[in-house]
Amino acid sequence: MAGQFDGKVALVTGAGGGIGRATALAFAQQGAKVVAADITVEGGEETVRQIKDSGGDATFVGTDVTKAAEVEAMVNKAVDSYGRLDFAHNNAGTEGALATTVDYPEDVWNRVLAINLTAVWLGMKYEIPRMLEQGGGAIVNTASILGLVGFPTTPAYTASKHGVVGLTKVAALENATQGIRVNAVCPGWIETPMVMERGVAAGANREVYDQIANMHPVKRLGKAEEIAQVVVWLCSDAASFVTGQPITVDGAYTAQ
Repeated sequence: MAGQFDGKVALVTGAGGGIGRATALAFAQQGAKVVAADITVEGGEETVRQIKDSGGDATFVGTDVTKAAEVEAMVNKAVDSYGRLDFAHNNAGTEGALATTVDYPEDVWNRVLAINLTAVWLGMKYEIPRMLEQGGGAIVNTASILGLVGFPTTPAYTASKHGVVGLTKVAALENATQGIRVNAVCPGWIETPMVMERGVAAGANREVYDQIANMHPVKRLGKAEEIAQVVVWLCSDAASFVTGQPITVDGAYTAQ
């Protein structure tokens, strides 16, 4: 595949489906070699198969992003496989439970924060030194509209995504003169397994789907591919003056 990212290497976590798979495919379409990381082997290997079937180059690495040793090994695998690391999309996430702040289960809280926030920090902890070695790179962290506003019964998810936005700003400031740009993408409700099959399971109930769609002024949910295109743009030279920003891709949800 020929494209603007020829000779570049992209790492995507949570690449086994949803936004992660769409982003991995989008990077490959632009010529990047892709390291697809996921805790689910079947999903991650399917993403790699799709990239290879389209003429791209990709490698799967099974990773529990909450474990520092596995995250370090994931980053090392990318560099060992392809010689460098240009782009990272720290995307792996989980929805957690729907419960009030008072009733939220402590074990679920800890799990959501570990996957959605601590894992993003661990990713950057090991990605940034590798990028510094080669003189630069670009990182995009997946936050959410709930990293900017609140939503009842989602205390852990909302707190974790607000944390991703703050962490992104700090890392961007720390590396602003080092050739590394760090941004966050803040999707609205997107048609991914997290929304359609788990969580609110909007795919199983048309009434729920319509309620969620109507919360967006455009009157629909977003597509994973629409988020992927923004991630790719943020990693491109076209976004060379963009860093430290939470970029909303939300059908005007947060404009209300």
